[in-house]
Amino acid sequence: MNKRIFISFWGLFISTIIIAQQADKGDVQRQSTGQDLKQTTITTAVPFLTIAPDSRGGGMGEVGVATNTDVWSQHWNASKYALSEENLAVGVSYTPWLESLGIKDINLLYLAGYSKIDAQQAVGMSLRYFSMGDIPAYGEGGQSLGFNLTPIEYAIDVSYSRYLSDFFVMGMTGRFINSNLGAGLDDYKPGRSVAADISGTFFQHITISSQPADLQIGFSISNIGKKIAYSDAQKDFIPTNLRLGAGLKTEIDSYNEIGFFLDFNKLLVPTPPLRVPYENELGDIEYTIVGKDPNVSVPTGIFQSFSDAPSGFKEEMNEIIINAGVEYWYSKQFAIRTGYFHESASKGNRKFFTIGAGLRLNVFGLDFAYLIPTQGTNSPLANTFRFSLTFDFEGLANENKTSTSQ
Repeated sequence: MNKRIFISFWGLFISTIIIAQQADKGDVQRQSTGQDLKQTTITTAVPFLTIAPDSRGGGMGEVGVATNTDVWSQHWNASKYALSEENLAVGVSYTPWLESLGIKDINLLYLAGYSKIDAQQAVGMSLRYFSMGDIPAYGEGGQSLGFNLTPIEYAIDVSYSRYLSDFFVMGMTGRFINSNLGAGLDDYKPGRSVAADISGTFFQHITISSQPADLQIGFSISNIGKKIAYSDAQKDFIPTNLRLGAGLKTEIDSYNEIGFFLDFNKLLVPTPPLRVPYENELGDIEYTIVGKDPNVSVPTGIFQSFSDAPSGFKEEMNEIIINAGVEYWYSKQFAIRTGYFHESASKGNRKFFTIGAGLRLNVFGLDFAYLIPTQGTNSPLANTFRFSLTFDFEGLANENKTSTSQ
């Protein structure tokens, strides 16, 4: 790979991290001096749908919308299945969650697989299972109810993807969501919803300074679906999310290749309004509402999410999560990865670096990822590991052919 190209893309990766950090420092300074309204964190039901479920994406700062196809594309961008060179693959991934808080029984299990119908089409399926362990049940007065709750959530997906042109593929995903957070409580019912994803990928083989490279630009709008209800009194939005990204992959030589990836994420749900106190003419404290009414329909909420931040355009920009990742492969068998995840301090303040590695044999693939929060060991995300195992049936078929020929 041309040295100038390598330096340019590595510089872009580092610059993205520095710009994001400096912008966030400015936000914190302005908030501390009272120059801006207090900004608000967006919350939704079933947030487990937004957790990166696999070790490959998890090792690259949680990028994935424009990476090359793998079995985990169902979560990031299902349209990429149509681009796969393999006909059939399955995988399982396991993530212990919030272990730094001393909780040992919260975990995310993800099963995914896909199959090519023909050279133009593919189908995929996945199961995401989130267990929150045993939680003691208490009444309204704080008294123990004498039993434990075992909250679980899961989602089942089916996707279809196909070529629409020589350089563009699209995918559709259907999803059933079940959220059972309080089984055993009289006034509680499980929350259920159905949702859909729309995704697409533009791909092109390009040349930069006589060096061949693969460019991909991807998008995904995920979890477009009805609100979820745990009681008759209230319904909550599910995490409809817009993800845009680009990736560039090139071979340094016949043994070495490297890829650079950048994603942007924004929740397409309403931002909660603010109750801002003021003193009336009698000296009493009253409140004024700043922002828009969040109690709207799902389609209205999606469009409203681009212009409803109480502090205006700057706060809207702070709602965008930035993910950057780099992946290096040696001989298509061993990979090392790193990445950075940035969320504004006023919108959740998740900031962390990630590292990861992968190993590919004829049949099996093994990946792991480790999360390093910038806030240190006090972060609830500290010491987060992910483990993923993939099984390539085409590799098995090739291995059997080799054995037979011998």
